[in-house]
Amino acid sequence: MVTLAFIGFLAGLVTGISPCILPVVPVIFAAGAASGIDEPPVVGNEHRAVEPELVSVGAGEGYGPSLIGATGEGETPSVAETELAEKIERRRRRRPFAIVTGLVISFSVFTLIGTWLLSLLGLPQDALRWIGLVILGLVGIGLIFPVVGDLLERPFVKVARGKQRSQGGGFVLGLSLGLVFVPCAGPVLAAITVVSATHRFGFSAFVLTFFFALGVAVPLLVFALLGQRLAGHMGLVRTRASVARKVIGVVLVVTALVIALNLTDGLQRALPGYTDTLQTHLEGSNEAKQALGGVTGNNSGGALSTCSPTSTTLQECGEAPKIAGISQWLNTPGDKPLSISGLKGRVVLIDFWTYSCINCQRTLPHVEAWNRSYAKDGLTIIGVHTPEFAFEHVASNVTQAAKQLGVVYPIALDNDYTTWDNYDNEYWPAEYLIDATGHVRHVDFGEGNYGQTESLIRTLLKTANPSVVLPQPTDVVDTTPTEETTPESYLGYQHLENLEGESVHENELTTYNAPADVEPNEYAYNGQWDIADEKSTAGANATLTLNFQAKDVYLVLGGSGTVGVSVDGRQTQTVTVAGEPKLYQLVGSSTTEQALLSLSMSPGIQAYDFTFG
Repeated sequence: MVTLAFIGFLAGLVTGISPCILPVVPVIFAAGAASGIDEPPVVGNEHRAVEPELVSVGAGEGYGPSLIGATGEGETPSVAETELAEKIERRRRRRPFAIVTGLVISFSVFTLIGTWLLSLLGLPQDALRWIGLVILGLVGIGLIFPVVGDLLERPFVKVARGKQRSQGGGFVLGLSLGLVFVPCAGPVLAAITVVSATHRFGFSAFVLTFFFALGVAVPLLVFALLGQRLAGHMGLVRTRASVARKVIGVVLVVTALVIALNLTDGLQRALPGYTDTLQTHLEGSNEAKQALGGVTGNNSGGALSTCSPTSTTLQECGEAPKIAGISQWLNTPGDKPLSISGLKGRVVLIDFWTYSCINCQRTLPHVEAWNRSYAKDGLTIIGVHTPEFAFEHVASNVTQAAKQLGVVYPIALDNDYTTWDNYDNEYWPAEYLIDATGHVRHVDFGEGNYGQTESLIRTLLKTANPSVVLPQPTDVVDTTPTEETTPESYLGYQHLENLEGESVHENELTTYNAPADVEPNEYAYNGQWDIADEKSTAGANATLTLNFQAKDVYLVLGGSGTVGVSVDGRQTQTVTVAGEPKLYQLVGSSTTEQALLSLSMSPGIQAYDFTFG
């Protein structure tokens, strides 16, 4: 447990200095500055109802603490009043810590049980984020309009038995930040997410989440203290405290709007991932994987992680994880399930794939050939179909695609990612070769190395049955690209890495204007588009421009209509789109070329994902 807490804390520290903290930095800094200039309103010479408050510094000359309304003009405060003023001053200076405390509590609790709670209440999964943004905006408005601030902080003042108001407000602000803060994803946060999604709220999950949040909070606390110190030493700010608070309130409100509209995405993408190497070194270590496996209940990755995908010989990678959580089986007798234990005595190849993935489709001819050649000699191939897009969860879509692609071996629909997680898999396609005793002996990720994999299949078949007479090795052309090509490009707001041009408006029909020049390996929208999380739907005058380098260009398309295809200004074809989303080839060339692809979409066409060959 100590190791888990240490890994979580260090991972949080790295996250706290990564580009993903940018949206909350202005809020943290401004909130700290606010605590450095707190000055209550003066109403005559009367005490406030809750407790006297104070000005931290006088009118710019470095006065000591003085009570507002506690004494008459020119009178010296009593010892009791001075002690009370100092006590309240200490509370005010602790406001940055109250902010961070609220963030740690909010992030820890709602990251773990937020999904479960929202499902229980029948609320949308983004409800907590919007609640946090509303609270953040209200805190900002409370700084601009003190009456609103008093109303917002009153419940916390009562809970705190009359403690100074800025501390309560800081805690509220921290709570809101915990709801809108989205840390950079790594193995630690992935483990927390898996636990939350599967509702396994164990003590180890709480420890990991708490210390991760605590680690993130440390750099944020530094920002808050710097803001407090800076504001406390600026004479102009001290003499214009009420104006400064209003300015800080505007910063909070504007930040809430910027986060709500995702306007920071472009800046975050433009910054280099300067913490990526450190995060990989820390969270990708064997010790971290073992500790995180204890949280998620997935301990199989420890053995598989020792199995190198670059090995040219058989390895001992441990017992094969179970095929579990399958929603439906295809291509088995009576669509009955298969199991690793039930297949002992046979060599098994687990192939993780998804039908719209061009990389998977280029692998399929080789896998299908192995099935034809070696099934009778003791090889069983299981295609574990783990969906990448929502439409790939539909069994009828997978069935239709499998027929079109010629997949006749057993298919397991892993819609809940259970088997994917059991194998600690991260790739499409991915192959896990299992011997007749049920042990994983070879892994391979991505395309290529087909001859090597087939050679190892043949070795295991001969080991399982020395008397077997194997046919000649298969002879399928390897179409794996050997030249540099444009990387896969998704057309949904979840993955905007290769988008050029203005920021997108999520789930809203918007008119876009493509830039005059599109950079290599990037694409741009023009005309009306409705951009969702994993697809873009064409509206009026919709076009899509892509500057690509490849022989072949493919695009997953859905809906009904036509797509006009032009390459470097030359109309090459018109593609008719109909039925469920599937992969369409837009460009086919004998040589790799750098060219500009322009697509004219009829309204209603859905575009998901560019892939290249």
